[in-house]
Amino acid sequence: MGTDKSIKHNVVPLGDRVLVKPTTIEDKTTASGIIIPETIDKEKPEQGEVVAVGGGRVTDDGKTLPMSVKVGDNVIFSKYGPDEVKIDGEEYFVISESSILAVIK
Repeated sequence: MGTDKSIKHNVVPLGDRVLVKPTTIEDKTTASGIIIPETIDKEKPEQGEVVAVGGGRVTDDGKTLPMSVKVGDNVIFSKYGPDEVKIDGEEYFVISESSILAVIK
């Protein structure tokens, strides 16, 4: 997956928020060859690619903590953490860094 530079330059998350392009859900095939269409098994995807990051969380004493994720990282996030937004007709999630559970290497 490549980074969408036009989104990166137009949308900058604030604080410790991250803009994520969700991973596309595709049809699943069982071991026996039965195809389960994505419309039946459709829940919010819980992973995606980071396309923009905020400047970091500001502590009570005014220090900014750096972000632990960067543009291009593939991440797993909490199912109930993201806010959905549409940008240029495409769906993205705005997620607080604390809702990101892991980076996929």
